[in-house]
Amino acid sequence: MAGQGPGSSAATRGGAGTVAPLDGWAVAVTREEGRWRAVAMDRGSLADLDSAISALRGLRSTGAVLGMLDVDDEFFVLVRPTPGGVSLLLSDAVAALDYDVAADVLDLLRLEVPDEDEADDDPWPEGDLGMLADLGVPADELAVLVEEIDLYPDEQLTAIARRCGFADELAKVVETADA
Repeated sequence: MAGQGPGSSAATRGGAGTVAPLDGWAVAVTREEGRWRAVAMDRGSLADLDSAISALRGLRSTGAVLGMLDVDDEFFVLVRPTPGGVSLLLSDAVAALDYDVAADVLDLLRLEVPDEDEADDDPWPEGDLGMLADLGVPADELAVLVEEIDLYPDEQLTAIARRCGFADELAKVVETADA
């Protein structure tokens, strides 16, 4: 699945008929024996939700596993494998109109992609707001962070990481990915 940005710009950045990679970053965070560890995920995870889920499941951690996707500086996705499936949170449901990965999140959540006329509405999250409660971020607090439209997605993810206790680990990986 190829991701597409607003106005399909991501699909045409590389020239006619090619798909350029999306901007942003994908990071997997694990907690083992009380210590957080963050590693960069393949950038293909920004456009392909199945790749992100498979990569996270492949970590085989006995502790918490969380994927953080900052997609094209437009929205973010939280992915947390569970024994019975996966918990997902999409920061902006309207992004599904322009990005396949966002539409894939809604599909797994069994929700419809918003109508075009809703694209002018303020963004709204979809998914499991309680997915980080055991990591120190209760659902109501995560809702406040997600609905803070004055923050960019990377700033929202950094705030979430700070509340969970792995902001330094996340920053190191993101800085390396941006270099």
